[in-house]
Amino acid sequence: MDAMQQYGRAQDAFETVLAAVRPDQWDAPSACTEWTVRDVAGHAIWGQRQMQAWATGADYADRRGAPGAPRPGDLAGSDPVPVWRSARAESVATLTPDALARTTSITGLGEVPLGAIVTLVITDLVTHTWDIGHGLGTDVRLDPELVTVAFDWARSNVVRRPGFFGPELAPPAGSDEQTRMLAFLGRAPWQDVSERASSPSLSTSS
Repeated sequence: MDAMQQYGRAQDAFETVLAAVRPDQWDAPSACTEWTVRDVAGHAIWGQRQMQAWATGADYADRRGAPGAPRPGDLAGSDPVPVWRSARAESVATLTPDALARTTSITGLGEVPLGAIVTLVITDLVTHTWDIGHGLGTDVRLDPELVTVAFDWARSNVVRRPGFFGPELAPPAGSDEQTRMLAFLGRAPWQDVSERASSPSLSTSS
């Protein structure tokens, strides 16, 4: 499966979790430090718009949803799901083969073709899919293939600094790849197991 197919699956999985958020949960804390569920949605929306700008050569100066921004939720509005869907559709339409070959500059990677950034965004979406679900007490089972893609990308490219990824954590012995990937990116899915034991399970695998 090529990167664009994997990208579509990562977007689908994120949307599945996003669509399951109740109206009263948008301002609840996510598992992403200092961001609410609405903030995570706003960051993902920003990512879609940034990809579109890179693809078209447009100047996208809105930094409200950038990594480390204090209130990305401002981009998501009162009903983040349709805003996400619109941003996704508009972005994907611009990701032509010519656009994916366009060179752009990104923190930690330098000058790279846009196609190389697709895997970064897959990693971002996979991680934030879990951040939303875990923050709301749902046991999110991520697509195993996308977990492998994200883990491989992270081990080669992760940027550890405020606003990006935190320190690597040590997962419990015998942890599965999803847990080890999340721990590498500073998440601790083994915490609060007792509180989540009776919560619903949501699979994002296709």
